[in-house]
Amino acid sequence: MQDLSTSDAVAHARNVRISLDEMVEHLRRDVTKVTDPKACALFTTAADVLNGLVKAFADYETKAKPEWQ
Repeated sequence: MQDLSTSDAVAHARNVRISLDEMVEHLRRDVTKVTDPKACALFTTAADVLNGLVKAFADYETKAKPEWQ
């Protein structure tokens, strides 16, 4: 995640969304590497939850009204 010096909220939202998206990709890759079923379930669930946050940040970036409002 970059340390932004701007006060632009959209730039900060984009920065967070990119970091969350990278974490989702990391979790999805790890699911294919581990053999513990509980770890696979944990990683899959975490990726799904983070995908919801990625969508919320993306909606904010495009000024779309989030589903939770």
